[in-house]
Amino acid sequence: RWFTHFYVVSVLWNGFLLIWLFRAEFLGESLPSWIQHMHHALGRDSQSEDTGNEHFSALLVLLLLWLHSCRRLAECLWTSVFSSGVIHIVQYCFGIVYYVAVGSTVLCQVPTNVRNGKELSVQISWYHIVGVVMYIWASLHQHRCLVILANLRKSESGKVISLSHSVPFGDWFESVSCPHYFAELLIYVSMAITLGFHNVTWWCVVMYVLFNQALAAVLCHEFYQKNFGSYPRHRKALIPFI
Repeated sequence: RWFTHFYVVSVLWNGFLLIWLFRAEFLGESLPSWIQHMHHALGRDSQSEDTGNEHFSALLVLLLLWLHSCRRLAECLWTSVFSSGVIHIVQYCFGIVYYVAVGSTVLCQVPTNVRNGKELSVQISWYHIVGVVMYIWASLHQHRCLVILANLRKSESGKVISLSHSVPFGDWFESVSCPHYFAELLIYVSMAITLGFHNVTWWCVVMYVLFNQALAAVLCHEFYQKNFGSYPRHRKALIPFI
């Protein structure tokens, strides 16, 4: 349940960045000076030309990231049924910093001419369409899997009757133990595609999500195997067939 705080921060912070980037993109305004100073410190100002429609790609990815945070916040508040588990203070602080940093990372991909207030035209490319379609597909499956997990602790009327763990079935649970983690990975991959495949910085973010979700999935997979003797043997931890 402490992850709810992460999504609150992400919705507010990335929503703020999205508004400023939207104004820079379509109204020709400059981003706040403190954001420009931050990006100058990160070295982005050395790239002064817009190569490959980066401005619109970054705007689209920031929008997808904000929508993802909004959905996850809504699921934490109204869908998921949490136990009384706690989180380590270091992990909690890291989570807050991560969701601030990941939005700033997207904004750092915006070329200098946008941040200087030059209005640019929108150019939709094929990889934008592929990325958005993949994002929607993965998001739908993640939501379905979270609903399945929540229903394990609810009666048919929707009332919470238990906080214990049970074996989930249905949707991607038929292939892996943690399909909601797998969907999270696919969502970040879809954003990498939306940025045009070539963005090394965002692929580093994808690799972090892969290792983070893989570790959590393996621990969860081992928990299922240890506590449920009839747990399906064909299921993998995170990625189907691997």
